[in-house]
Amino acid sequence: MDYTIRNIRETEYKILSDFLYEAIFIPKGVKAPPKDIINKPELQVYISDFGKHSGDYCLVAESDKKIVGAVWVRIMNDYGHVDNETPSFAISLFPEYRNHGIGTALMKSMIDLLKTEKYKQASLAVQKTNYAVNMYKNVGFEITDENEEEYIMICKL
Repeated sequence: MDYTIRNIRETEYKILSDFLYEAIFIPKGVKAPPKDIINKPELQVYISDFGKHSGDYCLVAESDKKIVGAVWVRIMNDYGHVDNETPSFAISLFPEYRNHGIGTALMKSMIDLLKTEKYKQASLAVQKTNYAVNMYKNVGFEITDENEEEYIMICKL
């Protein structure tokens, strides 16, 4: 599958709403929540006023002139929050573009960008049953904490 990874354009920020919804892990056999779930404050923290804060970075994967995936980071008080100097990751792809290596490429590209920006580490939270746990480990994240449902993972940069 041909794709390119590039910085998101300010005019494209609105697409982060779609990718925020796609980032919600839905276990097999569980009905997907309604799309308006992303309006909850604990989810809006990922995209509200994106690009207006220091530490907001987003890369997108584009295939056939269509954005098919996004990885973005910001320093926020989210599920994976570690401290006020550690950006938290969010990533998702439209379903038909998953399992083609695009997510891994997006993650590696964002890690490289954060290194260039002199961050020391990055974090994320992921449900224990999410298939992406292994991909996060493969790109350098390690489990540093957990609760009943989620792992908190950190990547040293």
